[in-house]
Amino acid sequence: MQTETLTLQDIETLAFDALVAAGTSPENARPLAVATAETEAEGVASHGLAYIPIYCEHVQCGKVDGKAKPVLTHPAGSVVTVDAGTGFAHAAIDKGFDALIPLAKEQGVAALAIRNSYNCGVLGYHTGRLAKSGLLGIGFTNAPASIAPSGGSKPVVGTNPFSIAAPNADGTPALLIDQSASAIAKSEVMKHAREGKDIPLGWALDADGNPTTDPELGLKGSMAPSGGYKGVGIALMVETMAAAMTGATLGAHASPFSGTVGGPPKTGQFFLAINPDTTSGGDFRERLEQLLGVFHAQDGARIPGENRTGKAAKARDAGVAVNTATLDKVRSWL
Repeated sequence: MQTETLTLQDIETLAFDALVAAGTSPENARPLAVATAETEAEGVASHGLAYIPIYCEHVQCGKVDGKAKPVLTHPAGSVVTVDAGTGFAHAAIDKGFDALIPLAKEQGVAALAIRNSYNCGVLGYHTGRLAKSGLLGIGFTNAPASIAPSGGSKPVVGTNPFSIAAPNADGTPALLIDQSASAIAKSEVMKHAREGKDIPLGWALDADGNPTTDPELGLKGSMAPSGGYKGVGIALMVETMAAAMTGATLGAHASPFSGTVGGPPKTGQFFLAINPDTTSGGDFRERLEQLLGVFHAQDGARIPGENRTGKAAKARDAGVAVNTATLDKVRSWL
């Protein structure tokens, strides 16, 4: 595989220029471009520049409104809602966080519900921002149906990730859990399909419910839930939080995040921001440090999020090696 090394600024600029060229407003393109660079830095290439051509295509076919202006409301003391207007989730989340963060610091806990939204990329990127603000962030986002229920064969819920990020004293996430309800993120199967590679057994099922190594058959069938019925339960929990609690479209009724079929998916995101100083008596960070120390005491043991954090730190100096085929697709929009 041929690669080209880009700085994080290069990645952000390339993503921004392609999105604007496709018809996205600069105000909506910037937060998505910033997230794309950070995602590449953390080594999550499946959600990085590889998604920019899909975003551009969806702006032009009308699956997402590149010029949408999210609308914020404040229906209750510690609750904020944002209607994304079928635009990009990143701009809607930015607007919501501007109100959510100070509200959570003042009230102790605050909630943000986003509806009529779109793919928010790496959910942990967003909860990580709450942690960097000194808050414990919990996030949920639903996706178009791709997981069948236990005992069934037709997908009814999406891969539906949830994420929890806890703050460090130095302004970085001390802990970042970010996992989907499926054995692997659907974008990884899509990435293998684009590259013509087989997927490992256990990632997906074909339309008849049989395990498959063919990504195309997996995309036509169902993603394998993580832990069997437990993964389905997680997907249902996230669907309740990100769709039912926000007024967004259920995954069973949402159009796909891939391809041009259907209109805007209108999915949702739900975030809880908690000021740990108000719940712990002021010693949250010390207790968390003790908790993580139990992990660190074992040679080779890793804490969720550490791998991403380490890669991001290196990428800030060394840049990121990006697949040239991916770069060619992105640059074709300029």
